[in-house]
Formats: sequence, structure tokens, C-alpha cells
Amino acid sequence: MTQIIVLPHEELCPSGALFNVDAGISICDALLQNGVDIEHACEKSCACTTCHVIIREGLNSLNPADELEDDMLDKAWGLEPNSRLSCQALVDNTDLVVEIPKYTINMVKEG
Repeated sequence: MTQIIVLPHEELCPSGALFNVDAGISICDALLQNGVDIEHACEKSCACTTCHVIIREGLNSLNPADELEDDMLDKAWGLEPNSRLSCQALVDNTDLVVEIPKYTINMVKEG
């Protein structure tokens, strides 16, 4: 099993989170299944940037980003070289440290 450490996020997990997941699951699904309610406005179809995360440790273990993901990431708030869309990044057998950016760009969210 792979351990995912989620750094504290003011709204989604103020104390951070730590959990184990099986390889092959997306980071987005892993977060959602473990009580971290990350936005995923396009229902995980790589059509928005609301599930943008920054991989602080373990980036090289993830499947490579494809061209569509790279194009979408260009629109993300707070983009960093180690940014990924969590709906596209599949967990391998290497532990990860994940940071959820403070802001997200959601063109359809109301309120």
C-alpha cells in the first residue's frame, strides 16, 4: 500500500491527512475516499483545473502527464513545476506528499 500525506489546507483538511491506498487509484479518488473533499468540477475528465495539486514528494513515481493535462495545468492557479491534476495522476508504490493549493479556478461554481 502507498501512504499519502496531505499537507494542511485551511478549508479541506485543516490538520492535514494521512492514509494508505492501493496502487492504481487516482490521487483525486484517494482524497475523496478518505474524507478530503477536493473539488472536481468536470467529474474527473481532465476538462478543468479544480483538482490541481502540488506533489511535494514522490512526483517521479506518478504516471507522466499527457499533453491534455499539461494544457489544462497551464490554466491552474498557483502552477508549479511539480503540479498535477489529481484526477489524472495515478498512485504507484511510492509514498506521496500532496499539497492542495489555497485557491482553485472554478468557472461554474456559484456562491
